[in-house]
Amino acid sequence: MNPVIVRNIKIGEGIPKICAPIAEAPREEILSSAKNIREAGADLVEWRADWYEDVFDIKKVEETAGELRRVLGNMPILFTFRTAEEGGERGIEQEAYLALNQKAAESGYIDLIDVQVFIENDVVKSIIETAHNCGVKVVASNHDFLGTPAEEEIISRLRGMQKLGADILKIAVMPRGAKDVLTLLAATEKMYSEYADRPLITMSMAGKGVISRVCGEVFGSAITFGSAGKASAPGQMDVEDLKTVLEILHRSF
Repeated sequence: MNPVIVRNIKIGEGIPKICAPIAEAPREEILSSAKNIREAGADLVEWRADWYEDVFDIKKVEETAGELRRVLGNMPILFTFRTAEEGGERGIEQEAYLALNQKAAESGYIDLIDVQVFIENDVVKSIIETAHNCGVKVVASNHDFLGTPAEEEIISRLRGMQKLGADILKIAVMPRGAKDVLTLLAATEKMYSEYADRPLITMSMAGKGVISRVCGEVFGSAITFGSAGKASAPGQMDVEDLKTVLEILHRSF
């Protein structure tokens, strides 16, 4: 396993890193949320740009990214436009998705870009190429709100992300019962121990899956998501509570 180093953190080693989302519409609330996240002690920030009211104005996106960088200092920023098909706030044409992510990578303010792997394949490859040319890391992702695929399918999707050249592999699934959570955890452990040569992020969403957000150090998930205000997905814990639980588990690991 090769950790990914982004600014001041090493992803894929030690305690799972905490990523807190910014899921606000007006610029002022985005910046206010960033201040709260910095004070809460998260390791990195995910700017959920699909919530941003001016997200289709690329110039304003770049300006807001610059203001976020000034507020957050050296804290890494993950730029994400989550499409409606995978639980995001709005839809987007693939050409616009490509342009938005490429401009974010080229802005100089963003450290990581989330790329949904079920977007058209050439779009995914173009974003990854642009990001890497700009020194930006790529989180390849898939969010399945319909249920939890079989263990073999989860592993297959993660291995596909690795073949695409993403730096970090991410999948989130929806459990229908406790057995689905076990399926996600078993797939995580097998991917981590047998196939992955880079960090991965896995989670089972909603209340039933909350255990998957705190046991990453055991099963191999390198980042967990916690809220310092508005949650961006079901089942996210408060950052401070999440940090406490992770540290307690680490001491006994």
